[in-house]
Amino acid sequence: MDPHPPIPWGPPKSSNGRMFTPLDVQMFTLGAFLFAISLVVYFLLHSGKPYAIFFYNCFLKPFSGSSAEKNGGQRDALESFYKGQADIYDATRGKLLRGREEMLALAAAQLKYRVKKEGRKAVWVDIGGGTGLIGARYNIETLNKYLSVQGFFSKVYLVDLSPSLCDVARERFGKLGWKNVEVVCMDARVFRLEEKVDWISMSYSLSMIPDFYSVIDSLLNLLSPEGIISVADFYVQSSTNFAGRTYTGGVLSRHVNWFSRQFWRVWFEFDRVNLDEGRRDYLEYKFGTVLSVNERNRILGGIPYYIWIGCQKLHTVSDVLALVGAADTESPYLSPIHHISKLQANAQLSDTMSKLRSKGFEAAVLNLATNLPLPSAFYQNRHWRIYYDELLQKHTQFNNSYIYAFTWEDPRVDQRVLKIGSDDVVLAITSAGDNILHYLIEACPKRIHAVDLNPAQNHLLELKLAAFSALPYEDIWKIFGLGRHENFGGLLVNKLSPHLSSRAFQYWFDHRQVFSSWLSGGLYETGQSRLAIIAAKWLFRIFGVSKQVERMCAARTLNEQREIWRSKVRPVMLSSWVSWAIIDRDRFLWRALGVPANQRDMIIHDYPQPAQGQGKDSGRAMWEYVINTLDPVAETTLLSEDNYFYQLCLRGQYTEKARPAYLCPKSHAKLSRPGALDNVRIHTDEINHVLPRIQPGTLSIAVIMDSMDWFETDGVEARKQIRSLNAAMKVGGRALIRSAGRSPWYMRVFEEEGFKTARVGDRSPGACIDRVNMYASVWVCTKVEERGRMRRSSGSEVDELEI
Repeated sequence: MDPHPPIPWGPPKSSNGRMFTPLDVQMFTLGAFLFAISLVVYFLLHSGKPYAIFFYNCFLKPFSGSSAEKNGGQRDALESFYKGQADIYDATRGKLLRGREEMLALAAAQLKYRVKKEGRKAVWVDIGGGTGLIGARYNIETLNKYLSVQGFFSKVYLVDLSPSLCDVARERFGKLGWKNVEVVCMDARVFRLEEKVDWISMSYSLSMIPDFYSVIDSLLNLLSPEGIISVADFYVQSSTNFAGRTYTGGVLSRHVNWFSRQFWRVWFEFDRVNLDEGRRDYLEYKFGTVLSVNERNRILGGIPYYIWIGCQKLHTVSDVLALVGAADTESPYLSPIHHISKLQANAQLSDTMSKLRSKGFEAAVLNLATNLPLPSAFYQNRHWRIYYDELLQKHTQFNNSYIYAFTWEDPRVDQRVLKIGSDDVVLAITSAGDNILHYLIEACPKRIHAVDLNPAQNHLLELKLAAFSALPYEDIWKIFGLGRHENFGGLLVNKLSPHLSSRAFQYWFDHRQVFSSWLSGGLYETGQSRLAIIAAKWLFRIFGVSKQVERMCAARTLNEQREIWRSKVRPVMLSSWVSWAIIDRDRFLWRALGVPANQRDMIIHDYPQPAQGQGKDSGRAMWEYVINTLDPVAETTLLSEDNYFYQLCLRGQYTEKARPAYLCPKSHAKLSRPGALDNVRIHTDEINHVLPRIQPGTLSIAVIMDSMDWFETDGVEARKQIRSLNAAMKVGGRALIRSAGRSPWYMRVFEEEGFKTARVGDRSPGACIDRVNMYASVWVCTKVEERGRMRRSSGSEVDELEI
């Protein structure tokens, strides 16, 4: 990480550092010209005169303003450019300048979340309101859809350097009668106010400011400590220039390929618009990042643009500790270090780094020592999500996709066996987050650590937490009950965004069509588990039993359900053709059902030994396992009223009778109360990396599903995790484990490492172990003795563990 401010982009170079020749530039210019011709033809055919005027002023009319070295250079240049098109600006920028309305809505949502606590009116300054928007009044009039400009703000300043557009703005605001709006025709570098500002906005104006360093510096002094700054603008950037930065708010879709970088730079330079990456880099260097979104304008050839929300950055370790309470071992960042000053942090950096228990805090101390902003996780409104490095291969291996859109474990069994209480500290695998919410409803434990290596699984849990923080029950039911919501995009921007981390927001902003597009099958036909649901749906259609499946899911009695299952549905689902086409395919088992090779081997191991001289038939073993799973479910659990797991798989959505506990109205009333979700921490990491960062001897419950089945049978990694569990747990703490094997090999390792094991569920033929019935056994491992020596280092700020 470079502690110095980024420098502006210089003359374009190729990937090997060679300077581009005049011929290269001419070729780009020719390409840009041809592209412009195609655009003007399209616009003229569809809209006529306004776009002809736009094309003439942008690409044919020469600049007549003074050069930058003469008096009023930038103002004259802008006036030359905008004077001829001021009256048609509204009609021509809608398709070119994307993201403006989303930026305003995101800022409005942040302001309502932050300023409402203080009970006062805010002050807003819009920089370049005429040069970068659809008309000089676009920002302010558009914002009025989300916030009352007159009711929310005591004063609004529109600062612009173009006299023509400022005149248009004054005229229009005068007609609207907005007395609290003042248009200031002035260079932003010298604009000053006696009062601090709550919000500064820049929409497609930063890229037109030559001396952007001084403007950004002046805005830093203008913004209040609790205020926000929002920017929407064009950009181009290569991953080599932002890789390794921890403070950008996320790098998803940020990289722009080589051709696009060169083409769009040349194209926009015709209008004196500079896409050099230094502008955005300097923003992120001077401010803390709250939200960062990278998008493309697909209508006009994929022009890269970004939306960014920032705030004043924290400057000292003291600031960080004050924000997250890191001296408390139950803090959001799990760092039990004592309060230290900035001088101590700088003087003892290497020593402190070796003792820190939080990866996020470690990154924060390193950034502070090098004068960089903190990771964006520290500027979140809600401290659910713990910092992680999204570029690590262990996270990117999931290709930005979750496997499970719903949780496939029965939380009713968890609660019955574990009896989770309000004093428990719980660690559980995130999956889709349904069980995490169930524990909150049933017991509201002291702390829940949700752990998953896949960032997208944690994005899904974050979305659910944000929904309960901001939405009424009706919207939550549509999103997570039916898996569809016609206005999900609007809810995401206007309601959910203040409660989401930057990375989670970018993910759902890119995937908002999952819930709202008529082409989409909804939430539960996404993720890799969708393959099983889609395959079942097509299977029923091909064999003509779709209506029978609907009847079975709606059956009021078990006898009615059994009859349909035996006569109509079972002959299709458990046919030899399905066995050959699906169950015998390892790729389908893993991608659709989440059965890795090691877990499959456990199932085969438990299959009865064949006659002497014959090897085990792995396909037959898997098939018998499926039969022993599905038959008891259909025979003994009523899908229409109780078994929401299979109701969802067969129909693609929940019903009001068959749904998880978190989707009941009374659960919404509980989870939406202020502070109801403050005890959740979301870790994007391996369990084995999270356990050592929890205060030793404090964890009381671990729900690790079937994850132990995935370990290699040599026992090395399994033993390492079990030792970590022992160290983190208090005596009497319990770990609940599900397994595809009846007697998992790793139970012996638990017993060797200080645990007492007990099988509390054993699936027998014809009976259900729970409503899912997917696993052969359920185990509880109780810690009965310490294995390892705990000590407090002399003079150290942290508890350390030696094993």
